[in-house]
Amino acid sequence: MGVTLALIIFIISYFFIITEKLNRAVISCLGGVLMLVFGIYEIDAAFLHHIDWHTITLLLSMMILVSITSQSGFFEYVAISLAKRVNGQPIPLLLVISTLTAIGSAFLNNVTTVLLIVPIIFTLTSLLKLNAVPFLLSIVMASNIGGTATLIGDPPNLMIGQAVSHLTFNDFLVHLSPVVIIIYLLVMSGLVLFYRRQLYVRKENQAKLLAINPTDYIKDKRLLIKSVSVLSATTIGFIVQPLIHIDLTSIAMVGALLLMLITHQEQDMEEVFRSVEWVTLFFFVGLFLLVGGLKEVGIIDEIAKSIIYYTDGDLPKTAIFILWGSGILSGFVDNIPFVAAMIPVILEFQQYGMSNLDPLWWALALGACLGGNATIIGASANVIVAGMALKQKQGFSYWEFLKIGTPIAIISFIISTVYLYIRYLIYF
Repeated sequence: MGVTLALIIFIISYFFIITEKLNRAVISCLGGVLMLVFGIYEIDAAFLHHIDWHTITLLLSMMILVSITSQSGFFEYVAISLAKRVNGQPIPLLLVISTLTAIGSAFLNNVTTVLLIVPIIFTLTSLLKLNAVPFLLSIVMASNIGGTATLIGDPPNLMIGQAVSHLTFNDFLVHLSPVVIIIYLLVMSGLVLFYRRQLYVRKENQAKLLAINPTDYIKDKRLLIKSVSVLSATTIGFIVQPLIHIDLTSIAMVGALLLMLITHQEQDMEEVFRSVEWVTLFFFVGLFLLVGGLKEVGIIDEIAKSIIYYTDGDLPKTAIFILWGSGILSGFVDNIPFVAAMIPVILEFQQYGMSNLDPLWWALALGACLGGNATIIGASANVIVAGMALKQKQGFSYWEFLKIGTPIAIISFIISTVYLYIRYLIYF
């Protein structure tokens, strides 16, 4: 009875999360609470074992850091400065903004980065009288690809990093960034080729952009110096974490609290807390509760046994299966709940004779993050950009996104397969 109830609650919750007919944070939390109400597990188990407070706290800390930094005008200043450097030429501008998005997504996180970059795109394309859609789609693809490169770049990586204690920030950077760079270069080349006829700007519109002074966007120089310094120090802390032996969550917490302390005169702290993406945080809480229910009734264990059975326990087969399986499924459902369900499955593999699980974690990270590019609902960043575009009356349809995203996702999976096989699987 418990198995049936847990599965029904999970499937119904998942349906409403995918369709986004209701707020996904409310649905995930409601599903999690129903697991408690129907006795799938006790409340102590929910708070002590199933909710990953490290992930929640790390996300909260990064949101605070970026929120305060954004109030200084730093991100707008960088974007306008880069646009002027390329003289407002649309193709170089697309490449520069996309690269900025990819780097920002790697070291801040992709959801936060698109929230900062998209309004700037609307400003730039409005000045240059350009169609914003090629830029918006390029930003989405760049954010998901760039976010794949680091532990904090994309929520699935963050969840994997918190679940697997020996994987550090540098491990993600070293193992994933080489293939990410290759994929990014190929994807951007393809996008420029596809949209080249739309990327044309008149001289008079270029002149308007060149007349803008980027420093006008700096709202507070003192806040700029403080926030950029602390944000940079926090990022450096992530990189040197294996040497200083302080966990990533503690580093992020110190950075957020330090920045709040030294900027309390420039910032209204209540306003800072209001700017936090609480919907995302509560969505994660509910998600951990939902997946916890599946773990309690043994469904996760059965899934692990099934994968082992179909792949004969062969590591290369299992890794490729996870890469393509997670990639395809992440294209049609949000990759966050999928990864939340897959993490305990992979952890179960140790009980069936697999001692080296690292190739499986890299396969899951690549599949889930890159698969998010396939459809408009594949990743949180996609949904956010689509919503912002619709408000500005520059929206794009599900099928317009699919036409671009699906080939990009498939190419990414092929490259990732070759990379995984050559680097990790050829010896097995």
